[in-house]
Amino acid sequence: MSDGGGDGTDGGSTGSGGDDDGAGTADAGAKKQRSFWKELPILILVALVLALIIKTFLVQAFSIPSNSMQNTLQVGDRVLVDKLTPWFGAEPERGEVVVFHDPGGWLNEAPPSDSGPVLEGIQKGLSFIGLMPSAEEQDLIKRVIAVGGDTVECKGVGPVKVNGKALDETSYIFPGDTPCEDNDFGPVKVPEGKLWVMGDHRQDSLDSRYHEKSPDKGFVDEDLVVGRAIARAWPIDRWGTLPVPGTFDQPGLNAAAGAAPAALGLVGAVPLVLWRRRRLIRKADLND
Repeated sequence: MSDGGGDGTDGGSTGSGGDDDGAGTADAGAKKQRSFWKELPILILVALVLALIIKTFLVQAFSIPSNSMQNTLQVGDRVLVDKLTPWFGAEPERGEVVVFHDPGGWLNEAPPSDSGPVLEGIQKGLSFIGLMPSAEEQDLIKRVIAVGGDTVECKGVGPVKVNGKALDETSYIFPGDTPCEDNDFGPVKVPEGKLWVMGDHRQDSLDSRYHEKSPDKGFVDEDLVVGRAIARAWPIDRWGTLPVPGTFDQPGLNAAAGAAPAALGLVGAVPLVLWRRRRLIRKADLND
């Protein structure tokens, strides 16, 4: 009997313990569920802050609104623009595709928006944190052809020449286009800190050639450059990088820039040589 009572008592104790464990498990699950919902706003906030930092300092997405860069870029393509390297002093180089703010009058008006107020508000919010290209960007995208110190020109059907070297643009210029037949130019000396830019679809691009009579004389200030377009990110079937064409690596293209330091060195050396010569002559006279 005592054994039986013991079994019953033990059984009751075990049953009671099982109920307590069940209640404890349920309470723990409820606590976990509540903690997740409490942490969700924090997670969203952190994600938004990170997206904003990435857009501001690292990479930003831009949408292509026109045909001026065909076939390299098509209307509706999304490109990723590197905004990090300029923070470390990197300057735009020949052959790069860059996004830059309107120097003034290159864009007459903002692109029209056909979306409703709700969708427009959502787009503005997402574009602010860099998750979607802005519909009101006053920015352009072109290829850098010449940089400060370069002399650039193009006559008749071309080719474009930089510092006297002809560019082979067949790898990126729109099929059927000529380098500058619609609007030839030059020779033009690009001031330091400025850029000469052109679209890849030459016969459908209002680039530096068409703004020579504007206050900026067709040049783009390097300070207006947002960054270099490094890749097509969308649509997926057009994903790919945007490298600098090989023609911009040809020998002699930097000859003009490379000669400047040598010329300055020569100019600086002349007074020193003359001073040393006078000193030797004076010394020889004293010895006599």
